[in-house]
Amino acid sequence: MSCVSAVAVIEALEGAGHRVIPVGIDQKGAWYLADSSRRPMVAAGREASLQVPHGTLHSAGDEIAFDVVFPVLHGPYGEDGTIQGVFETTGVPYVGCGVLSSALAMDKDNAKKVLEAAGIATTPWMVVRSGSFDDPTAEVDELIRRLGLPLFVKPAELGSSVGVSRATTDAELKDGIMSAFAFGDKVIVEEAVTGREIEVAVLEGPRVSLAGEIVIQQQWYDYDAKYNDAESEFVAPADLTESEMAMVRRLAARAFEALECRGLARVDFLFERRGRGFLLNELNTMPGFTPISGFPKMWAASGMTYPELCNELVELALAAK
Repeated sequence: MSCVSAVAVIEALEGAGHRVIPVGIDQKGAWYLADSSRRPMVAAGREASLQVPHGTLHSAGDEIAFDVVFPVLHGPYGEDGTIQGVFETTGVPYVGCGVLSSALAMDKDNAKKVLEAAGIATTPWMVVRSGSFDDPTAEVDELIRRLGLPLFVKPAELGSSVGVSRATTDAELKDGIMSAFAFGDKVIVEEAVTGREIEVAVLEGPRVSLAGEIVIQQQWYDYDAKYNDAESEFVAPADLTESEMAMVRRLAARAFEALECRGLARVDFLFERRGRGFLLNELNTMPGFTPISGFPKMWAASGMTYPELCNELVELALAAK
């Protein structure tokens, strides 16, 4: 579990009257019954296991009854369809997107292909693969010729800006690509769009929140800005005209449906008011989930409290059982 988000979700669900059984998964994939009173929460305690194909949770010989899983997991194995596949195999109801939409959204390249096929404009991009990066100089020149500078380099299947770099020269682009290969054999190179960072929270339906905006003091929203920069701010609702707000909400709903999402998703856009308008950057199937994260703040601005949001997600998962 992502410990900060998980603690917040546990407290909200317990406040709504649910009995919560916190389960932590460590870096090696071992499951534990975690201590929800510990701060920060860690994946430690009594070992636990989810039995396949029965879908029962066991620890120290005891079967632990539960009704639904709320996976507060980010990145590979938690957000890419892997853990969702386990739950599907065992018939366990769970919060959030299914295997297909989780895997698609995690792979930025394939997500963009599906979204563009659905008529939704995305940030221009190209793919580089480690096995075919034989002539770096020629390939870097071609990337710059087609996309210009500056450019963003991203591992194709990671989040939270891990492994992402911004290149303003051919040397920086080459170095960024080589560094990104440490996280996988497929890398995407994107045009560095100069625009406002607008986000929309979506629930099954689809129901869309008022949009929010990331306001940062530095050049781009990197890992440090997301988690360590006290001057970065998330504003909800975003300062958009009525027609702009309606447009971005429609696009978010269409993206949710195009990737066959369910439960929840956060849809991120770059907005060129006097240019190409809203360009979809990516869709996140398990966004940050603390009360001050963007997803809950957008729903709060739309009239749904954090506890109500957590409870709604549980109810949606149970209804889909």
